[in-house]
Amino acid sequence: MKWSIENIDLEQEVHGISAQPGNTGTFVLFWWRNIPLGYQELSADRLPISAVALSSIISRTVASTINHYLEEDFLPPLPRIKGVRQKLEQHYNLETIKKLESPLSSLDRLYSSNSSVDTQSVSVVICTRNRPQQLDECLQSLQHLVDYPAEVLVVDNAPVGNETKAVVKNYPKVKYILELRPGLSIARNTGIRHATGDIIAFTDDDVKVHPHWIERVRYGFQNPNVMVVTGLMLPAELETPSQIAFHDGAYGFEWPCRPILYDVHYFEERKRFGTPVWQIGAGANMALRRQVVDAVGDFNELLGAGASGCSEDSEFWYRVLAAGWTCRYEPSAVVYHYHRGDLVSLKKQQYAYMRGHVVALLIQASQHRHWGNLFRLSVALPIYYVRRFLEGTYNRFQGKYMTVFVEIKGCFAGILFFVRHYAAATKH
Repeated sequence: MKWSIENIDLEQEVHGISAQPGNTGTFVLFWWRNIPLGYQELSADRLPISAVALSSIISRTVASTINHYLEEDFLPPLPRIKGVRQKLEQHYNLETIKKLESPLSSLDRLYSSNSSVDTQSVSVVICTRNRPQQLDECLQSLQHLVDYPAEVLVVDNAPVGNETKAVVKNYPKVKYILELRPGLSIARNTGIRHATGDIIAFTDDDVKVHPHWIERVRYGFQNPNVMVVTGLMLPAELETPSQIAFHDGAYGFEWPCRPILYDVHYFEERKRFGTPVWQIGAGANMALRRQVVDAVGDFNELLGAGASGCSEDSEFWYRVLAAGWTCRYEPSAVVYHYHRGDLVSLKKQQYAYMRGHVVALLIQASQHRHWGNLFRLSVALPIYYVRRFLEGTYNRFQGKYMTVFVEIKGCFAGILFFVRHYAAATKH
């Protein structure tokens, strides 16, 4: 069970896609130069596909993204009547999109704008623990950045040997920092203390970054009220059932190709049901202004890998929104993530995700007195897992349902973790 990954740049002539022997399908990404516009999963029974048929799929996929970027430049100024815009989007084919006042070229102008944020320095922090080969591949990808950051820091978190330090020695521009206390939040906070940049960008050792990652991260901070920027996380490979399960929804989040602002209105409108801050992005592709740490504090060291298991990033975003600031999801800031390749690792990851998620909900409820987090824990999550269990039963707990039981166990483990660490978790 393997999916190939194909990238199609709409600046080039569109060709068909052939079937690959032994593949389950092809994950196709559509780009305009270095701007992601959408993606589609083409199963093996839809392949091969001709250039004409693929162009039709592309037009339907990217039309709404381009419309979001350019709005009136792309569609006529018609009233927003339900159903009208959808029909108009379906009317355009790929060639029509290209001819409409050069909408794709307009995206270049959008992202090439110069602003005061372009002068702000960026520090990249990579937290790692005993994964020297993956770290080496991550650092190699950083060497291809068009806009190299002011500094790159590798935080070696409670290592069992010197392999990480040896890898970093091969990169003269990279600074090595040893942190003996285990825990991802501890490592992130150590990185913040050593970083000198105006913007601190985080990625993980199992990630490769796109060459334009840094400049697009900067772009996301053009609005001075934006304190956090997250970006699009794409699969680096889809070669095992576990990687495909994670990609298909085990993570519980879909990755749109249009920018999204998460502001105080978003936060307040959803607070009584538990604001879904986990939808903002992933810590493997996250950046923050240094000043926001002074305003809301650093990462909670009860959360994250090595502690509760996860959600140190989303709980931080929660505090940013609760303080009245804004988070921006900027899909043009792209990284490629290597999902867990085997079922055992995936189950451990999903268990940790849900344990951390529950701990974060309880921390947010206790520290902010926002009881919607308890609604999420006591009502929304049980309903969600009843549905997941029934769907999993129907699907014989295959694919994205392979981890349902360990996720439920993780939820109960999160409650126990919070009780055991109640004093520290409820401290303001």
